[in-house]
Amino acid sequence: MSCVNLSSWGQTCSMLNRSRSPSLHLLHSLNTRPVSFASPKGRRPSSVTATLTKQETVKEQRKEEESGKPSFNFKTYMVEKAESVNRALDAAVSLKDPITIHEAMRYSLLAGGKRVRPVLCVAACELVGGSESLAMPAACAVEMIHTMSLIHDDLPCMDNDDLRRGKPTNHKVFGEDVAVLAGDALLSFAFEHLAVSTVGVEPSRIVRAVEELARSIGSEGLVAGQVVDIHSEGLSDVGLEHLEYIHLHKTAALLECAVVLGSILGGGSDSEIEKLRTFARYIGLLFQVVDDILDVTKSSQELGKTAGKDLVADKVTYPKLMGIEKSKEFAEKLNRDAQEQLVGFDPEKAAPLIALANYIAYRQN
Repeated sequence: MSCVNLSSWGQTCSMLNRSRSPSLHLLHSLNTRPVSFASPKGRRPSSVTATLTKQETVKEQRKEEESGKPSFNFKTYMVEKAESVNRALDAAVSLKDPITIHEAMRYSLLAGGKRVRPVLCVAACELVGGSESLAMPAACAVEMIHTMSLIHDDLPCMDNDDLRRGKPTNHKVFGEDVAVLAGDALLSFAFEHLAVSTVGVEPSRIVRAVEELARSIGSEGLVAGQVVDIHSEGLSDVGLEHLEYIHLHKTAALLECAVVLGSILGGGSDSEIEKLRTFARYIGLLFQVVDDILDVTKSSQELGKTAGKDLVADKVTYPKLMGIEKSKEFAEKLNRDAQEQLVGFDPEKAAPLIALANYIAYRQN
């Protein structure tokens, strides 16, 4: 997999290059500018939390009407897209026999969450000229696999966590055996749903999307990151290069896949798909850097999951290697470089992805 060059710390990246994936390069020294949390062009960063209410969106709309300056409303967009995703997930995984396994699947799949990955999939599809309906089966498939990864991550043999999205983890409610099977069922159904429910798209693009999804989560994708992460616990010689490998695979791979699937199914050209792949890889790593920061700066109540668990498990994180301030500075650079990949696209259609990048950068949980 290609890598981000952390040249300002004198790191030389020698990790595996992932086929058809462009290299990422952070060319500017992070020491040349002060840490600033102002978003591009002086706009204040989005501060959308995991619970965006309809009342909030109405207030935002009224403010825009009063100011006479209508603009892209990120809160409205996220609420509407998340509701569409939730309806699609509810319909896709219905409650049927065997009841127990479908209850367990739905328990975690419909437990809430920000739906960042499926919304990224839809936004990328719309950016290249597609529609929400074309991307929705793929968006749901990505969320099913993400949910599978959370169920399995929380198991005692993995991260051993009791809390997820403010609720008891799947194995605490249904037992470890059913939790494993619920994750397995979501994984297999994700591919079925993508292949069977995607309509109005050339078969060759559906096949390409299935291949992309499989590769992103397999032994050279999400699983690779998870394995290296597990084997890195307690090690004293883990550096930034090693940490980057973990998170480009464990976290960024599925975010990248969501964006790439949307652009493939939306009819994007190869050059558009690769630009969006690079954008997604930046925000995927950004997501993890911010996650590491929040893990040591927020409470369990604020996060909706156990805070400080990486410290307890003696895991290597960005704050541990770089410190809080350098980690924040690195996050800012990743956000800037991600948004540079969207130059040349229709600004109106790119607005959701820009706002999502800012949201990932400035989220509080």
